Amino acid sequence: MTSRDLVLGRLRAALAADDAAAAPVDVPRDYRQAAAVDLDQLAQRLTDYRAHVHRVAEAAVADTIADLLPDGGTVVVPPGLPRAWLPPTVTALPDDGLDHARIGAADAVVTAAAVAIAQTGTVVLDASPDQGRRVLSLLPDRHVCVVRADQVVATVPEALARLTPHRPLTWISGPSATSDIELIRVEGVHGPRQLHVILLP
Repeated sequence: MTSRDLVLGRLRAALAADDAAAAPVDVPRDYRQAAAVDLDQLAQRLTDYRAHVHRVAEAAVADTIADLLPDGGTVVVPPGLPRAWLPPTVTALPDDGLDHARIGAADAVVTAAAVAIAQTGTVVLDASPDQGRRVLSLLPDRHVCVVRADQVVATVPEALARLTPHRPLTWISGPSATSDIELIRVEGVHGPRQLHVILLP
């Protein structure tokens, strides 16, 4: 018997024992829930991650986006995004199956969100019509995400309770960033270099 046969035999025996002894386990799901949502905490956490937070009324969303893109430009938008959010100074490029080159060449993407988590400073997209495909939030250099106050929860378990598990979820905590072996931070390698969160009351 070779060493390989010995190892594989032990693995098969262990797996067979596990199968015989396996029984459904009741996992407690009584996660801690926060008493209140702190929008200031969300804004602070996002800022800590080098995102830009703009707290405005919904009527001012278009003006805020115009300020972020003073020279106008092309903005990729998911099919269900409210058009009232877009200023007349930008050219909207609806995503009707755009190829990656056109998405990546846009000056920005504007999306809504599914939920935001105050304690972690995380915004979650679930590919709903006002958020679009995951690729939209990855290729343009600037991502503008509009979050309503009623979409903000305090903790991760509360966020998971609002999300549908089989949807494609994108969790965003600040702009894309990584670091090399010398811990030098580099932004924009795996996604947008700039994340702007417009937080509505």
